[in-house]
Amino acid sequence: MDLASILGLVICIGMVLLGIVSGDQGVAALGNFVDYNSVLITLGGAFASTMVFVSVKDFVNSLKAFSIAMKAPKYNDAETIKNIIDLSNVARKEGLLALEEAANFIEDEYLRKGIMLVVDGTDPELVRGIMETEMVCVDNRHKKVIGFYDTLAAMGPAWGMIGTLIGLINMLKNLSDISTVGPNMSVALITTLYGSMLANWIATPIAGKLKYNNELEMMLKEVTIEGLLSIQAGENPRVIEEKLKSFLAPDQRGSIGEEDGGE
Repeated sequence: MDLASILGLVICIGMVLLGIVSGDQGVAALGNFVDYNSVLITLGGAFASTMVFVSVKDFVNSLKAFSIAMKAPKYNDAETIKNIIDLSNVARKEGLLALEEAANFIEDEYLRKGIMLVVDGTDPELVRGIMETEMVCVDNRHKKVIGFYDTLAAMGPAWGMIGTLIGLINMLKNLSDISTVGPNMSVALITTLYGSMLANWIATPIAGKLKYNNELEMMLKEVTIEGLLSIQAGENPRVIEEKLKSFLAPDQRGSIGEEDGGE
């Protein structure tokens, strides 16, 4: 699990609850922030209007993506580069055909697919084209899910405001009883709170985390493409290493050189 994502969401709601119960009413104040009609209007309206933008299948898949944001990214940039450098050493010593056996020990399907294309003697431009096409398709699928949460983040406050307007209209219709103004105004504002919480506690952070994970995956796919084409071109493993290390932050580059032992 991704500790940062889980801690972030828990601390966010924790701070809100702490702010509520630390008032004069204590824990009893929590009851002031519960209104089922407001939940129906805000959450029901936000999710339903977001559904208009996608198909039912994409809607369900996008909801499932919430769990993906809660998991630590399975991609490791330093490990990916080290694998490519190891493959370049194998290719230099034993030839490109030896990569086929080495590919059996690689878990990254994208890298393994590229290796098989190289082993089969595919033209370098065709290798690049195939790999980049898959990368673009994956990127588009991810952006569709990210767009779902961006849309949900916009719909939440909008439907919260709609709920508030409904509450205000009902309140103004009953102004003859001045004692009901305060409670009705409170209920009217709860929908705005729910909409803001949906956007800023859930939708926007999840969209941001999915964007981060997608950018990391796309960067590693670019690294994979450059590394495979360099291996296919017969470049020196040391040159390939320096080329790929440029994708890493400076504090990560030294560890790769140390692990390779100067091969």
